[in-house]
Amino acid sequence: MGVLYLYEIINNNILIADKVKYCKNFVSKFRGLMFSKPLKKGEALILEADNEGILETTIHMMFVFFCIDVLWLNSGKMVVDIKKNVKAFTPWIIPKTEAKYIIELPKNTAKHINIGDVIEFRKK
Repeated sequence: MGVLYLYEIINNNILIADKVKYCKNFVSKFRGLMFSKPLKKGEALILEADNEGILETTIHMMFVFFCIDVLWLNSGKMVVDIKKNVKAFTPWIIPKTEAKYIIELPKNTAKHINIGDVIEFRKK
């Protein structure tokens, strides 16, 4: 992804990703994974919504040319929804419940993550 990775993602004391791009501003959230190379093992994107909600955390896969796993977290960083193997060019991926954060991971990374898990992401 050609950026400086300052974050890591941990679930139940297990490192999920150590090359994490944190997207908080409009431009970085809008671009997301569009036109990028597939995520490699250990890479991820965190998108932070301005407010907790469903509409604010609905995503798309337009111009994303690979499959990913997606986690939605509430403001307490608890997993409230998971979608695995989300296909490229899927127009709308809508969480089941309100969320504050979206974590985009390489396909098959979320196989040991469950709804209710509390995810930790922190600066290295």
